Amino acid sequence: MRVMVIGATGVLGVPAVARLLEAGHEVSGLARTADRVTAVEATGAKPVVGDLFDAASLATALRGHDAVVNLATRIPGPREMTRKAAWAPNDRVRLQGSASLAAAVRRVDELRIVVQEGISFVYADGGDHELDEDAPLRPRGVTASSVRAHANVAELEASGRTVIRLRIANLVGGDAVMPPMVLGARKDWATAIHPLDAAAGAVASLEAPSGVYNVGATPVTKERLGQALADAAGVRKARVVPKWLASRLSLAEPMARSQRVVSRKLAEATGWRCELPVPGPEWFGTH
Repeated sequence: MRVMVIGATGVLGVPAVARLLEAGHEVSGLARTADRVTAVEATGAKPVVGDLFDAASLATALRGHDAVVNLATRIPGPREMTRKAAWAPNDRVRLQGSASLAAAVRRVDELRIVVQEGISFVYADGGDHELDEDAPLRPRGVTASSVRAHANVAELEASGRTVIRLRIANLVGGDAVMPPMVLGARKDWATAIHPLDAAAGAVASLEAPSGVYNVGATPVTKERLGQALADAAGVRKARVVPKWLASRLSLAEPMARSQRVVSRKLAEATGWRCELPVPGPEWFGTH
């Protein structure tokens, strides 16, 4: 299969390209400018210059491909995450980028599969209940753009294309640095995933029917995830931000919910399984 990866140099893009190449696919990576060609080449993908925000440019880049996997994001660093303005570039990537992608795909008849990243934090607080893809959503603040991005590409199903929308859990481990902190109640649930497993899930989704798919590891209590983060940071325990306080902070509230997200649908459709199913030392290279 000829696959274009958008966001090929990112936390998910690099391992996704590697997985695709190992599986024998022909892999291209979108380079937004000529200056980014070298960075895309370093991933092993063939660089193709194109602009995610320009449908005509993007359509030209997509020609000759059977599938596109859009993993582009602009997530702020840990020190900037509490600033709402720092999330504006990420919202633009998801909102304008997905709309441009949908418009570009309509111009490329041979492109039949579209995979769009997204996040699982859009689910409403589920308490102790498992949250599958039909669970209620509560998009708020910076998480709302993920829902809109999915809606933008979902319209491509009407043209007979396979459209996969991923709800990826909290990336933890590897290059995804997280402070040792618990947002919400210790006994509530959290769903995280190592970037390598998330990338493998995105690649596996190319074999799935159209639809929404959760991509997460085994849910654990926030206390357990917090302790894994604390151990990796070399501190005794994670800092706790109480649920009542986090719920008053628009940027923190979605992460303070109890979200016991399950990914059985993707596993059943493709055979994908997490190689690192539970947060621990191996997620952080400390085993």
